[in-house]
Amino acid sequence: MGSTPKTIPILLVTANVGSIFEDPEPMLKIWTEEFLATVSKLNPKFIALHCQEVGGKNYENSMRHVEDFVNLLMQSNELRLFDRVRVYLDEDYSSAENFTALGNVYFVHESIENVMIWNFKELEFEACSGKEIHSGNIESVVTKEKAKFPQDFFPKCKWSRKGFLRTRWSIEGTVFDLINIHLFHDASNFIAMEEFPSVYCKNRRRALEHTLQRFHDDEYGKAPYFLFGDFNFRTDTDAVVKKLTDGLRTVHVQNNKNNELTKLQYTNEESEVILTVGKKEFNHSDHQNIFLNPSVTYLKSFDKEMSAFEDNLTEYPVTFQPSYPFEESVGKGSCYMQTRCPAWCDRVLISHAAKALIAEETDNVIYDLMGRNTCMGDHKPVYLRATILSNSGIIKCCDHAQYECLPVTCQCCRSFASVTINVIDMSDYMVNTRKSYTDVTINSNLLHEPITRDMLSHEPYTPESADSHSPNPESKIEIDLRTLRRNSVSPQQLKRRLETFLLENSRRSPMTRSVSHNVNLHHHNHPFRTRTMSEHMKSSSKPKLISSNRSMHSLARLHSHHSSSDEDWFEFEETAAATKAGQNKLIEQIDVKATSTANKVDQKRSCCCIF
Repeated sequence: MGSTPKTIPILLVTANVGSIFEDPEPMLKIWTEEFLATVSKLNPKFIALHCQEVGGKNYENSMRHVEDFVNLLMQSNELRLFDRVRVYLDEDYSSAENFTALGNVYFVHESIENVMIWNFKELEFEACSGKEIHSGNIESVVTKEKAKFPQDFFPKCKWSRKGFLRTRWSIEGTVFDLINIHLFHDASNFIAMEEFPSVYCKNRRRALEHTLQRFHDDEYGKAPYFLFGDFNFRTDTDAVVKKLTDGLRTVHVQNNKNNELTKLQYTNEESEVILTVGKKEFNHSDHQNIFLNPSVTYLKSFDKEMSAFEDNLTEYPVTFQPSYPFEESVGKGSCYMQTRCPAWCDRVLISHAAKALIAEETDNVIYDLMGRNTCMGDHKPVYLRATILSNSGIIKCCDHAQYECLPVTCQCCRSFASVTINVIDMSDYMVNTRKSYTDVTINSNLLHEPITRDMLSHEPYTPESADSHSPNPESKIEIDLRTLRRNSVSPQQLKRRLETFLLENSRRSPMTRSVSHNVNLHHHNHPFRTRTMSEHMKSSSKPKLISSNRSMHSLARLHSHHSSSDEDWFEFEETAAATKAGQNKLIEQIDVKATSTANKVDQKRSCCCIF
């Protein structure tokens, strides 16, 4: 009989921590104590904590508390045997084009012997030893990949902090990626009720779709991945309202000054208000019982956003209550705020390849909510406790794959369709404003290949399976085309390399990035870290807050940005366009040549896999 394969217990946690920095004095301690109690109970040997909204909504003032947050974790008794630590904190809010407010924290137990982390610059694994904290501006840190969603997701509007932060690990001979992601929130209940999928849902689908495509066409080689963060997935709001108000009468409450709709009230025969829905109000007369007791099984049937990605991602059964929006007051940690319909915003999703790495014994897999009765902010952390198999290596999945995949079979032939999106101002105060992508100048090189107008005109997202291979023997020209494609540089790759070259040149310009310093925590007389921000910003591209005469553009609104509120937003000086005119002209020339070359190849190509 063969020996039982070694397994490694892991704990993956996603936590939107924005609101705990609003009242850091009690909340940081409460949050970390609950987190550490969960660690002690589950006894993992590898911990991955993915945080969103690091520093809170008033990050200019609150970012200093991030140091206390990390210190509470690293100096805890519960984590004393975790002798290798990697911390990545994207804190440079002065760099509007890069700032994501994401934070990835990893702890490796001393019992794990073979741990390596991927170097995205050298394209190789390096030994993971000691404790390193990368904070402030982390653009030059080579053991992570970070990207914001391109400005094309917010045409003529604003910058968003949404994006992803990825690391790659080899633990006891098993390779996988850990990806922290933050997607767009619902700004108005009224707009979310108009249809399903709502405009917000379509924006989230498009962002996640292109993120998955980014990892599918991975220049670093394919690996199974765990994708966990704040997806901001919401329930089908209109369907939930209809279920809760069946048989009730609808009353429209309007503003006396301009006759705009301010609330919808649903009343019974005695004219008692059962449900009130406003732009930022979702208030049931029996709010806590209807969403907490005895169960929320009925609500889960309206949780539909994940289903669009089931061909590419999987998730363990969700048996816990919605993770958002909870009260932020210390004494009301088990109650929902009456602002949004409760939803499962925070998730741990798994690629099909990664699912095969998990030992499936029932008692080894726990997917749950953290701090059910403890105030941990408006988002309760969600965690997956599982055990992964060691020495799985990397196995080539199929002959046509550019890169190797795990396990023997994979979803590498899956393709993605883009969605038609009517974009609204995500800062959510322009409730009736609609914007279209039809007049957008496309130039997205931060996350994926540039988006074309053809891509934006497709039907709503539907996962497509790969074209079936023909049962007939392949012709010589098909084999030659495949070989040519595998060995040559595509027009898109050529353009991407040019854009990378231009980006590298721009980094050598006066807009410089300082390097985050590693911290040796054995020397306690040293500072926790050296704060690093962008030292020099070109005046031609300096971000500034957009000013407005509207009364609702208060300082509080401009600062507010986590999921239960608005986001701050920026504009750039017009002179920034002039400084890049030469680069854009050159890129346009490459576009023309790339399109011409691609058309010629398409005329000859008969059948091939889509990457």
